[in-house]
Amino acid sequence: MTFITHSTFNYLLVAWLAVGLIAFVYLFFQTAPYGKHVSKGWGPEISAKAGWIIEECPAFFLMLIYFLVAGDYSNPVHVIFTVLYCGHYFNRSFIWPMRAQSTDKKMPLMVVFSAIGFNFVNVFFQGTWIFLLSDYGYGWIPTIPFFLGLLIFFTGFYINVRSDEIMINLRKEKGEGYHIPEGFLFKKVSNPNYFGEFVEWLGWAIMTWSWAGLVFFLWTVCNLFPRAISNHNWYQNKFDDYPKERKAVIPNII
Repeated sequence: MTFITHSTFNYLLVAWLAVGLIAFVYLFFQTAPYGKHVSKGWGPEISAKAGWIIEECPAFFLMLIYFLVAGDYSNPVHVIFTVLYCGHYFNRSFIWPMRAQSTDKKMPLMVVFSAIGFNFVNVFFQGTWIFLLSDYGYGWIPTIPFFLGLLIFFTGFYINVRSDEIMINLRKEKGEGYHIPEGFLFKKVSNPNYFGEFVEWLGWAIMTWSWAGLVFFLWTVCNLFPRAISNHNWYQNKFDDYPKERKAVIPNII
């Protein structure tokens, strides 16, 4: 017997999705103060490198702790889901910020705290479903959703990491400041890293075949889609020679 019923869990998921939809609308009117969009007036700031590590690492540590406390070590599905989730957030929490962030960039503390809050809530939903409410077992591994979702997840992870690598190398090759990225999916969209996250967490939703996974995917879209539009508009305004055929985040669509 778990501390939460399926029905209560689903009600909480609906409420969490509603928060995501509100954030989706809000972010079209107020650009999130990340990176190039940071401006004064958002309160105290810290180093962007430190802020990113602080805000993202709870997702890694909390899911790992959830698995150690509530997971079944002999269940390969529990192990695989934990490795995939923690693998993504290990890259996002430690590897990417240590390689990508300039030492002089700042981030509002408000953004850091809001991201920490999201990661706490999201780990609660993903971990509770996987380790407490689901009945995954060996039989889940040879299913179509598992294999299809796993393939889509790794495709999205590759797109995300490859796009980040291009951006890191761009600054190394051309110096500090902002430049027009080229190559790979940058030929199609301004934000292939965001597109990669869309694909990655769509794969997670299919692989887990759960409402929790679907809400995570939808929350990712609600959070990153408006930011992708803002980034795309910024590039168009910043560079007169910015490629007009590029879309914002989904190739050949928008």
